[in-house]
Amino acid sequence: MLNLNFDPFPVLTTERLILRRFTFADAPKLFELRKDPVIMQYISRPLSKTLDDAIDLIKVINDLLKGNNGITWCITLKNEQEFVGSIGFWRIEKENYRAEIGYLLNPAYQGRGIMQEAIETIINYGFGPMSLHTIQANVSPDNLASIKLLQKNNFTQEAYFKENYFFNGVFEDTLVYTLLTKT
Repeated sequence: MLNLNFDPFPVLTTERLILRRFTFADAPKLFELRKDPVIMQYISRPLSKTLDDAIDLIKVINDLLKGNNGITWCITLKNEQEFVGSIGFWRIEKENYRAEIGYLLNPAYQGRGIMQEAIETIINYGFGPMSLHTIQANVSPDNLASIKLLQKNNFTQEAYFKENYFFNGVFEDTLVYTLLTKT
């Protein structure tokens, strides 16, 4: 079974990015993304209605972190230090050495390779220090950009679940992609 310890928080850096811990100062930028129906169209979660919703989400992120049950990084550009997106592992199945990856990026920063840089970094962290065996992504079949990102990073489609998720009065389909550690 995985024995995870995210204390101290693992700050990860790339050529252009710093992946750091969320703070409550990130709440306004997080709120801007989570309240936008276009940005959230492929994420089956309620839209944020107030800044408090973003603050509550940061509390959940921090609680998961404290219990070593999930880790989410705030994506920042090295020269700006301001929240532009998030990426992390949640739904960690310690007994199966498996975690689900999730990510979100401000549209103003899309198309620049930022998420590619971030995903490569946390895949390496997941298979390295975390000792994961499998990274899973659940994605809407309509989210072509996310599917393309996963495929570029050697994720393989394992399943297509028809109408397996009920959200906002609609049954939605889910694609499941996985990446196994290189042994």
